[in-house]
Amino acid sequence: MLNSFFESLGQFFATSGVKLICSIFLLLICWHLIGVLIKLLRKNSRFSKIDQGAQGFILACISIILKVVLVLTVAANLGVPMTNIVAVVGSCGLAVGLALQGSLSNFAGGIMLLIFHPFRVGDYIEAEGKEGTVKEINLLSSRLTTPDNKDIIIPNGTLMNSVITNYSAETTRRVDLEFSVALGTDTERIKKVLLLLAEQHELVLSDPAPIARMSRQDPSALVFTLRVWCNRGDYWTVRYDLLEQTKEAFEKLQICVPYPQMDVHVHQ
Repeated sequence: MLNSFFESLGQFFATSGVKLICSIFLLLICWHLIGVLIKLLRKNSRFSKIDQGAQGFILACISIILKVVLVLTVAANLGVPMTNIVAVVGSCGLAVGLALQGSLSNFAGGIMLLIFHPFRVGDYIEAEGKEGTVKEINLLSSRLTTPDNKDIIIPNGTLMNSVITNYSAETTRRVDLEFSVALGTDTERIKKVLLLLAEQHELVLSDPAPIARMSRQDPSALVFTLRVWCNRGDYWTVRYDLLEQTKEAFEKLQICVPYPQMDVHVHQ
């Protein structure tokens, strides 16, 4: 019985064994070379000039395509008929396509994101009620990091079908602030105070010039709107500074800030 086993083993190696071992060896070597090629592309100076989100997407596509071609080549080398391989691949593709309709939608969304660039890695965006800095644009999803350091994963298909607000698209932003003062307050005085504070702030741009106007009259207050422009990175600093400085200026000049009140009339 042992002799028959060794005879069968010898016949296997004499016929198909060598080809199988060579094919496995070829598969392992080429699989490793694909990984090396992806690393070399990632470090290439020309490739590094491409948008960061596109880099990961392109490398993932190249890796998948090369590995699929490698597996098909090894199968053909083992003597598997190409017609059978094509039929199997077609059947698997159809089954996978039906099972992963959502994933394919996300894949297509990722391609559209890289073509039209509504945002790039490093931009601060808001979409689907979530906002944060874009850290990665992958094959199926994009990753955002919120200001309080939380990770948010949003499917690319959902992103492409939603309204996206990109706060980093332009180099400057406008800061809109509202201030309420008591009824009867001199409007020109308030406008001068607000404009003076805006003009004295070193981060506020002079072009476009700051604007201060009375925007509406509430039942118990006059509401003034101050609009100033600043560089994108200075938005929150300018906003907080002007809020604090305006409060201090109103207190110093004894400008009354109204509080909600209700008059009650008693009839006997």
